[in-house]
Amino acid sequence: MTDLPLSNLLVLDLTAHRAGPTAVRQLADWGASVIKIEPPSDGKTDSMGGARHGFDFQNLHRNKQAMTLNLKSPEGHAIFMKLAAKADVIVENYRSDVKHRLKVDYDTVAKINPRIVYGSIAGFGQSGPDAARPGVDQIAQGMGGLMSITGEPGRGPMRVGIPIADLTSGLLLAQAILLALYNRERTGKGQWVHTSLIEAMIFMLDFQAARWLIKGEVAKQAGNDHPTSIPTGVFPTADGYINIAAAGDNMWKRFAKALGAPELIDHPEHANPTLRSQHRKALNERIAAVTRTNSSAHWIEALNKAGVPCGPINTIDRTFAEPQVQHLGIARSVSHPKLGDIKVVGQPINLSDFPQPASLKPTPELGQNTEEVLADLGYDRTAIEGLRAGGVI
Repeated sequence: MTDLPLSNLLVLDLTAHRAGPTAVRQLADWGASVIKIEPPSDGKTDSMGGARHGFDFQNLHRNKQAMTLNLKSPEGHAIFMKLAAKADVIVENYRSDVKHRLKVDYDTVAKINPRIVYGSIAGFGQSGPDAARPGVDQIAQGMGGLMSITGEPGRGPMRVGIPIADLTSGLLLAQAILLALYNRERTGKGQWVHTSLIEAMIFMLDFQAARWLIKGEVAKQAGNDHPTSIPTGVFPTADGYINIAAAGDNMWKRFAKALGAPELIDHPEHANPTLRSQHRKALNERIAAVTRTNSSAHWIEALNKAGVPCGPINTIDRTFAEPQVQHLGIARSVSHPKLGDIKVVGQPINLSDFPQPASLKPTPELGQNTEEVLADLGYDRTAIEGLRAGGVI
C-alpha cells in the first residue's frame, strides 16, 4: 500500500481532553508516527474521567503508539528532550503556563531542534489577561457568544450538542501545523503555532460575528429558523418533522409549486425576501398547514425532485443507517485486542491518491510502547527497569 501523506513525520503527543487530541488525530490518521506521552498511572481512566476502553477515548486516540513518562522528573525530561531532538511536531494543550514550568515549551525545544513545529491549544490564548485561566468547551461556547444565539427565543441560552469549540480548535491547529510544515520545506525552520477555544468559537460565529462587526446587529436566538434565509427551518409532517431550505425568489417559487400550494407565491406577505422575513411566523404556519397533510418521505421525495433542499431529522442511529452515509464509509473498522471488532468515526477528507486504509489501528494501552520507544533511543533492558523502578516510566 502507498504510504499516507504524513508518513514521514514523527509527532510527540502531549495532549489530553479533546481539543489537542482532535488535532493529533488528523495527523495520525494521515500516516504520521505519533507517540502519545502520558504520565504513569493505573491507566483505568482518561484525563476526562472516562474509561480508557470507552467509546470516547477509543475514537480520539487511534493510530498511535503510547508511552508513559514523568516529565517532572529530571530523567523523564531528559528522555523527552531526546525524543524532541528528532521529532517533527509536538502538540500540547496544557494551560498556557504549564509547558514553561515543565520546560517542554517551544523555545526550550527549538534550541536543540530548530526544525520543530510546535502546536498549542489553550482555553483563552497564550498571552493576555485570561491566558492562564482554565477553559473547557462549554465555557468557550458561552463566552464566545454561541450559546446566546442557540435555542429558541425566550428559553434562555443553550449549548450546542457537540463540543464544537474543542473540535474546531483541534481542526484549526492541525491546519496550522500543516501550514508550518509546508513553510519549513521552504525555510528549513520550524515555528510555534497556536490557537484557543475562544478564538475558534468566535471564528465559527462567522456571518453572525460579521453581522455585528459590519452592521452593528446583535444576533438573537432563532430556534430552528435560519436567522436570515427565509423560509428555512423545521416543519411538521403527518409522521414527524423535516428540514426545508427554500430561501431566494427562484427557490421559493419552486418550493411553493412542489408543495402544491402555488397560491403562497402571490400572497401579499410573501412577495419578496424582506416581506417573507417580516412575516416569518405567519409564513411558517401557512407552510406547516400544508406539510402536515402528508408524510416526511412524501415531501422529501417531492421537494428533492423540485431541487429544493430538504431532508429528514435523524437520530444518530438513523444517520448511520442512511444509504448515502453507508456508501461514504465514514464508520471505520478497528480490530481491538480487548474490545474486539469495533467502529469509530473516520475521516471526512478524501484524497484520490491516498485512500484511507480499510481499517484503523486501535488505541494503544497506557504505556504499551514505552520499552520499544526507549530501546530506539538506546536504552537497554537494565536501564529501562531502572527507570520503571524510579517512577520515571
